[in-house]
Amino acid sequence: MGMLSEGLTQVLIPAAALVGIAFALLQWYLVSKVNVSGDFSNGYSGKLIEEEEDGIDSLEVSIKCAEIQNAISVGATSFLFTQYKYLSVFMAVFAAIIFFFLGSVKGFSTKSEPCTYSQGKLCKPALANAAFSTLAFLLGALTSVLSGFLGMKIATYANARTTLEARKGVGKAFITAFRSGAVMGFLLAANGLLVLYISIILFKIYYGDDWEGLYESITGYGLGGSSMALFGRVGGGIYTKAADVGADLVGKVERNIPEDDPRNPAVIADNVGDNVGDIAGMGSDLFGSYAEASCAALFVASISSIGISHDYTAMSYPLIISSVGIVVCLITTLFATDLSEIRDVSQIEPSLKRQLVVSTILMTVGIAMVSFFALPSEFTLFNFGTEKAVKNWHLFFCVTIGLWAGLVIGYTTEYYTSNAYSPVQDVADSCRTGAATNVIFGLALGYKSVIVPIFAIAIAIYVSFSLAAMYGIAVAALGMLSTIATGLAIDAYGPISDNAGGIAEMAGMSHKIRERTDALDAAGNTTAAIGKGFAIGSAALVSLALFGAFVSRAGINTVDVLTPKVFVGLIVGAMLPYWFSAMTMKSVGSAALKMVEEVRRQFNTIPGLMEGRAKPDYANCVKISTDASLREMIPPGALVMLTPLITGTLFGVETLAGVLAGSLVSGVQVAISASNTGGAWDNAKKYIEAGASEHAKSLGPKGSDAHKAAVIGDTIGDPLKDTSGPSLNILIKLMAVESLVFAPFFAAHGGLLFKFL
Repeated sequence: MGMLSEGLTQVLIPAAALVGIAFALLQWYLVSKVNVSGDFSNGYSGKLIEEEEDGIDSLEVSIKCAEIQNAISVGATSFLFTQYKYLSVFMAVFAAIIFFFLGSVKGFSTKSEPCTYSQGKLCKPALANAAFSTLAFLLGALTSVLSGFLGMKIATYANARTTLEARKGVGKAFITAFRSGAVMGFLLAANGLLVLYISIILFKIYYGDDWEGLYESITGYGLGGSSMALFGRVGGGIYTKAADVGADLVGKVERNIPEDDPRNPAVIADNVGDNVGDIAGMGSDLFGSYAEASCAALFVASISSIGISHDYTAMSYPLIISSVGIVVCLITTLFATDLSEIRDVSQIEPSLKRQLVVSTILMTVGIAMVSFFALPSEFTLFNFGTEKAVKNWHLFFCVTIGLWAGLVIGYTTEYYTSNAYSPVQDVADSCRTGAATNVIFGLALGYKSVIVPIFAIAIAIYVSFSLAAMYGIAVAALGMLSTIATGLAIDAYGPISDNAGGIAEMAGMSHKIRERTDALDAAGNTTAAIGKGFAIGSAALVSLALFGAFVSRAGINTVDVLTPKVFVGLIVGAMLPYWFSAMTMKSVGSAALKMVEEVRRQFNTIPGLMEGRAKPDYANCVKISTDASLREMIPPGALVMLTPLITGTLFGVETLAGVLAGSLVSGVQVAISASNTGGAWDNAKKYIEAGASEHAKSLGPKGSDAHKAAVIGDTIGDPLKDTSGPSLNILIKLMAVESLVFAPFFAAHGGLLFKFL
């Protein structure tokens, strides 16, 4: 037994979650003290440095900011509500499928049956497993939706506040944007942990000593989280990029008006899109990763000696790591907001990177303590039919290597997507000879950026598997996600700054303020790329852990690549990410086409629009984006959700194992290269626009040929980095967790085709 008592564990986990929620609410309160309404009577004394020189009435600007913020918030809320209406139907249908498939494993019998792993004991009936898996699925789905929705609410609440704070200097604006990101990060990490913890406690009332059945049914929680994330990511991604591409092509390239110009009809839709795609989608996505990593670790532990001997504290090891992670991230956040101040634009990116390093170093210490106190000094782990003896320090290394691999992936991504380094500057330089060379350089950069992350993931997998079998990989994934609150804070900071810049432009604020919000936004682009790197890296580990759990649950001891059943699955699985990307890219393309036509129509038919005398019809563009994304998110979603069901039912568990391995191996490469190519093109454009160095000045200014080539690259990269790339990591995880949930059914009744042949 470890040194941590069961009672203390039961207090520590919910306490950490509640501390996280309290800290999030505190940050929300601090952000809310920035006044948007324009009523400055209540103790407003901060000098507005810039505005007086420019002679712009600050009251008028505040009112304008509040109006724009309201328009964005209303647009985002109404889109998400419409999306959730569709998703509730899907949830109901899929919950019924889970119940029906799992209930039919033993013909809906309510008799207890012998356990699969602890021989000689009786476990709860398969029907109970079906009911509780369905319940866990619904809980996961609701938590996922809630995570995304709360994130969007905070982001739309903070964007105008960041713009107004930018008048007092870049440091104030940074803190407002970062705090709002932290609200989302902490709410998500704490909610995910709390709901999972409470579900386990409640399920235990029924399951009692049957831990095997308990943790098997809990895997539904991960499935619910990820299936909502898939639709949120794809739907939000199509929405945001249709608007973005439409606004850029007509506004910047054809009409030569700046980004986020209020004359551009697609500008509100573009800013709404940042919130529903990058914030709500990202929130659900990382929540899904987190839920699945926890479920995979808990399931593998429940069929090992920890679970069989009912060591509650050791069993809760994955949850205790997440609890320590929340506390560590809380300390880390204070470094950015309270312990150091940003005075200059050049300090923004280093400050965000410091967050990653500080949280990683502190977390390493935390993991050492948890591994020492919570785990017995020696125990055995289930390893495909055999038992593997493991010491507690082995697991310390497993979690830590996952954590540090995450940092390596984050830093590599940053090197390839930040315009402070040569890769992006080379891409920007290639714009001198037009869009074609820009595209060639950008694609090459994306492919090259895959190398280091893959080695990092490979080493993490090898070390953790050698030390602690499949459980090692599951906790390595949790290690990478243990600092999720900080990761999400720096990730959500990006879209908030992006929106702040848009509001500054639309409210007609001075050039200096737009420069500040642009600097915040350029750093935000890089941190968003880092966030995507984390999401993809953790998805690879999570998916492998789930794959291991699936293989154990389906009763396969080895997956032999040389058998035709498996190899066929492998090659088809490797094709799926391409099919999926094709669907999402084409959806963005066709939606953008409609958007471009609508924006052109408004410029051509509304008299006085270019001169700024008439207002564009924003609502029509919002409608185009909404309709397109809701219609187009269904086919890619169906592809991912149906593949495991069809493969497992018709071809059996071995072919399905092949499909999962294939999609994992090819999906990771496609996802990393897509999101880094897009991020690099975006920042190459920003590099030329900012004109901060002699080299950048020689390529600019806005409207030059090189700048137009950069805009085209950025536009091509948009669906890559915000729709296809980020959704692929959900494809990898979701198919694996779905296979795990349905494993009992596939093991009992799968492979129908081969039975008849």
